[in-house]
Amino acid sequence: MKKNRSLSLAFGAAALMGWGIARALAPQISFQGKVVLITGGSRGLGLVLARQLCDQGARVILLARDQAELQRAHDELVAAGGDVSILPCDLLERSQIEEAVRTVIDHFGRIDVLINNAGIIEVGPLEHTERADFERAMQLHLWAPFTLMWEVIPHMRRAGGGRIVNITSIGGKIAVPHLAAYCASKFALVGLSDSMRAELARDGIYVTTVAPGMMRTGSHVNANFKGQHAAEFGWFAISNSMPLISMKAERAAAQILDACRRGRPEITLTLAARAAIIGNAVFPSLTGHIMKVVNSILPGPTDPSGNTMQSGGESRSTRLTPKWLTGLADSAIKRNNESHSGNGSH
Repeated sequence: MKKNRSLSLAFGAAALMGWGIARALAPQISFQGKVVLITGGSRGLGLVLARQLCDQGARVILLARDQAELQRAHDELVAAGGDVSILPCDLLERSQIEEAVRTVIDHFGRIDVLINNAGIIEVGPLEHTERADFERAMQLHLWAPFTLMWEVIPHMRRAGGGRIVNITSIGGKIAVPHLAAYCASKFALVGLSDSMRAELARDGIYVTTVAPGMMRTGSHVNANFKGQHAAEFGWFAISNSMPLISMKAERAAAQILDACRRGRPEITLTLAARAAIIGNAVFPSLTGHIMKVVNSILPGPTDPSGNTMQSGGESRSTRLTPKWLTGLADSAIKRNNESHSGNGSH
C-alpha cells in the first residue's frame, strides 16, 4: 500500500513538473500583425475580443450571420483605428464556412489565430426541448468549430504553427438543468478541443480550451427561451448579473487572449466556475444531487405555448426581472452591440 502511494505521489510530481516545463517552453506570441479570425465576432464576447486584438495591432476578420451587426462592429472598430474585415457567414452551413476560409486565405494568405467563439444559449425544461434543438446546438458548437479547424489546420501546418482558441463553457464541464442541448454540444466541443490539442502540438499549433462561467456580455437578451419564457429568462438574466459568480466581458477577453498568447492548454473563467468544476470532479455524486435540487427550484413545464422559442428580449418581464437585479448585465447590451438582434450569435 505504501509503495503504491509513493508511486502515485511520484507520478503526480512528475506530471506537475512536466506541465510546468511544457508551459514554460511554449513560445509566447505577439498579436501585432497577426491575422485573427473570430466567429461570432459582431457582438458580445467576440466583439470585446476584437477590440482588444485591434488595440494590440492584429488584423482581425469577423465572421457572423447578420450583415447589419457586422457592419456596426466594423464601423466601430475602424473608427478606433482597427484593421478589420467582415465576412457574413451562417455557421450552420458547412459550405459557407469552407468558402469563408478560402476567402480569408485568398485575401490574407494565412490565418495565424482562429477563435471559435460563436454560440447560442437555449434555455428551457426538457419537456419543451425538441430533437431539432439538439441538432442545431451540435451543428453550431461542434461541427462548425470542427469544420473551421479542419479547413484552417493545413494552412497553419504549412506556416509552421498557429493558435486555436475554442470558447466552450462551464456547461461543457458540468451538466446544468434546463440547458440540455447547450451542455451536450459544449461537452462535445471540450472533447474535440482537448483531443485536437494533443495531436496538433507536434505541428506547433497550440489549442486553448476556454471554459467560461457567467459573463456580463449583454448576450442574455439574445439567448433563446422555451417553457415559461419570462420565468426562464428571469433566473438566467439574474444569474448573469450577479457580481460574485459572473465576470465582466472585458476582463474575460483579456484572460482569454493572454492564454492564447502563452499557448496555455486550458483556462476556466470565474472563481465560481473553477470551484464548481473541482467540486464535480471530487464529489460527482454530490454534484448530481445538487443539480436535482436546482432543477426542482427552476420553473416547470407549461402548456404547448412553451414549445415556442423566444429571445430574451421578447421574454423579459419587468415584474419577474426588475432592472435593479440585472443592471450589471444590462449595462453591456448596447456597449457590445447586443441590442439589435435576437437571432443568436452564429
